[in-house]
Amino acid sequence: MPYDDSPPPTQRRLRASTLTVALAALVPTCLAGWLLWQAMSGPEQNEPPKVLPLPSQSAAPGTDEKPPVTVTATPPSGRPSSPEDDKSGRPLAGRVVVVDAGHNPGNFKHTREINQLVDIGTNKKECDTTGTSTNDGYTEAAFTLDVSRRLHLLLEEQGMKVVFTQNDDRPFGPCIDERARIGNEAKADAVVSVHADGSASGHRGFHVILPALVKGGSADTAPIVGPSRELGERIAGRFVRATGSAPSNYVGGGTGLAVREDLGGLNLSAVPKVFVECGNMRDAKDAALLKSPEWRQKAAQGIAEGIVDYLAG
Repeated sequence: MPYDDSPPPTQRRLRASTLTVALAALVPTCLAGWLLWQAMSGPEQNEPPKVLPLPSQSAAPGTDEKPPVTVTATPPSGRPSSPEDDKSGRPLAGRVVVVDAGHNPGNFKHTREINQLVDIGTNKKECDTTGTSTNDGYTEAAFTLDVSRRLHLLLEEQGMKVVFTQNDDRPFGPCIDERARIGNEAKADAVVSVHADGSASGHRGFHVILPALVKGGSADTAPIVGPSRELGERIAGRFVRATGSAPSNYVGGGTGLAVREDLGGLNLSAVPKVFVECGNMRDAKDAALLKSPEWRQKAAQGIAEGIVDYLAG
């Protein structure tokens, strides 16, 4: 789950959230095929977490095998960012993407540090959280690192510069405000925070969290709401095709998109950023997918293709 924003497991989100429930807008063009999926899969009718309405504008634990590198997204047609990019034959060479692996495996040993409050502009929130896990102990932190490393390889293959917020190379964290700062200081073209949810059994599917329009203190998301939504739509459309997973049946009204105003990693971002909740670790069927190295490669592939589509413009 989002670390920080990780959004803690959905149960905790329900206790913390004061937002009202609203049905999301109809699925955008790139997600039109989802309606048929929803009709066939029969989404659960459980009470969804409280999220804001969408804006109207448009292997098991420890698996460490080297993932294959394959990208099948439509070749980008965007203009190279420099003459060197043109010579490379890779139009997205030089573009910067920050990959934010939610949580940190070491957070469990540093609960005092991650419980310290940090300023997220509108209020204060815990530095980080431990994240959730499957019922048999596969942690969200292990999942996010694996998918993020796979995603890193796929993006580098396209010539992009990839920056990690953490790669299991620090004792804990980073805190949610630092995660946002890393993307801002890198002047990233896109930031993707990788997570898995911790909701009730029967809650299935993925969703992409978009930033709400927030202004307060050091938080001002007005410049990024539009481009973040576009990034989220592109990722969601590619994710469903690459993985075969349906959009969440408990968040986002079947669109696979949800808007939140309580996540510091989004509130403090000055560059386009989204969270991807790849599935629900507390549902047995979703958990089986999340623990599969083959499915994790598909998840990374879908996210990578969505980023390529977004940057290609």
